[in-house]
Amino acid sequence: MPRVQKLRLATLSAVCLFSVALAGPVFAAGGYGGGSDSGSETTPVCKKGSVYDRKSQKCVKQSGANLTDENLADYAYALAKAERYQDALDVLDTVKDQNSPVVLNYRGYATRKLGRLDEGIGYYLKSVAADPQYAQVREYLGEAYVLKGEIELAKAQLQAIKGLCGTTCEEYRDLDAAIGAAAKI
Repeated sequence: MPRVQKLRLATLSAVCLFSVALAGPVFAAGGYGGGSDSGSETTPVCKKGSVYDRKSQKCVKQSGANLTDENLADYAYALAKAERYQDALDVLDTVKDQNSPVVLNYRGYATRKLGRLDEGIGYYLKSVAADPQYAQVREYLGEAYVLKGEIELAKAQLQAIKGLCGTTCEEYRDLDAAIGAAAKI
């Protein structure tokens, strides 16, 4: 990889890490139905081998727990936001509906964060195919394209988000900022 491209990736990664740092403590918003990852409902992160059960509102042992796909997906996303990407993938492996747009999106997110960018994009594309109206996956797909230097593809996702929720939704603002940061590099 050329030195300039490595520098761009390093700078963009730093911008992304800074954005995550601003997001706050180790809590991630629930929201299996898609859309923004901000909201009033948060999912605490449990120790390895446990999963947060929203029904009982406590951490329970993952083995033998009778948790819904929605609960598992939300918890996997909380793990990913806490930078426990492999743990997130392990929880996603336990979800029954592996073709859920949300599960595919979260799998793409954790995989991308583990440095497997092309694999992550593959999951995002499957999620978009399953639910073209899912704005959050379009944001993450656009961010992955920015990391690859595919700015025109990222802009296409930005336009799709604009059609879904306008220019004031979090997904639009976040992807627009990532594209803008890449343009300054």
